[in-house]
Amino acid sequence: MATTEFDDARLEAPELVNDEQLRRLAEAGARIRKACLSEPRGTATRADRPRGVLVLGAEARLVRAVLEPVCPVPFLAWPGPTLPAWVGPLDLVVALGGHDAQMWENACTHEAARRGATLIVAAPESSQLAAAGSSHSTTLIGMAEGDAMAAAVAVLELLGLLELGPPVNPGHVADAADLVAESCSPLREVGSNPAKDIALGLADALPLVWGGTTLAGRASRRIAEALRRASGRPALAADADELETILRAVTPRDPFADPFESGGEMVPVLLLLDDDKVPDRLTDVPRRLTTLADSVGVRVCRITSGDASLESNDVERYVTLLQQGRYAAAYLRIGLGT
Repeated sequence: MATTEFDDARLEAPELVNDEQLRRLAEAGARIRKACLSEPRGTATRADRPRGVLVLGAEARLVRAVLEPVCPVPFLAWPGPTLPAWVGPLDLVVALGGHDAQMWENACTHEAARRGATLIVAAPESSQLAAAGSSHSTTLIGMAEGDAMAAAVAVLELLGLLELGPPVNPGHVADAADLVAESCSPLREVGSNPAKDIALGLADALPLVWGGTTLAGRASRRIAEALRRASGRPALAADADELETILRAVTPRDPFADPFESGGEMVPVLLLLDDDKVPDRLTDVPRRLTTLADSVGVRVCRITSGDASLESNDVERYVTLLQQGRYAAAYLRIGLGT
């Protein structure tokens, strides 16, 4: 596959401060704060411990990744298209979405309300999803706009207060997004901007993305989606075994080959997320991937959520990884002129 020419000079253009995508990324922290300032309207209390929790909609798998290890009742992220038969009055259904919620999400939310389940709906008040979940057992977190990540943070905060998940401080999560916005600002040059540096590393590459922790794995899939949209190229987020299979099939790079005679063919680049924070039993995995990549001449790039000694919770680290990856995708789009 031939590449679109990447021009790194575009990354330093002064007009980038007006780029719509970069502005939206910079406002992520503000959207999180705004979503969590919305007072939930409903009757959910700690005393209402459900038999089970089912979550559906945008970022349902993020909620699952945070809650699954600590939730005191069975928990499920539901892919649809119909509501499980077991959901009833003893269960909690969480629906996240906006005006663009899929039809099956609206239908499942309505069905959950019809069956008498307790609901938490995070959506704009004027959305079909909010209307579908309207009932006397519904708690609505009104969203000013359909921001999936902000909705997930607001839901996680409420579930923490209900003792169904870990405590989540939305202010700290918003601060994490703001710190990324500062470090990845278009006003920062490549040498001090991690997102621009990643974009340069992916300029003529097919990204292979791997996450070192459960939430990093979730972020890897979101980042791969962003890279595909930005470049129009394939980008794969996968488990280590799958990436090893791909790396073993790569023809080792000839260090003496003339890159201008290669026809502009793209090669893989390995993008590791939080490879310094893997559990002790998995420390050999990023080492194995890196060694294999080096042996065939595949470049290795990294995104980190910060010093492992910092007292950041999983949601803050997830947002830090995801926002850096999204900024990198934005700069990749800019560099490619797409």
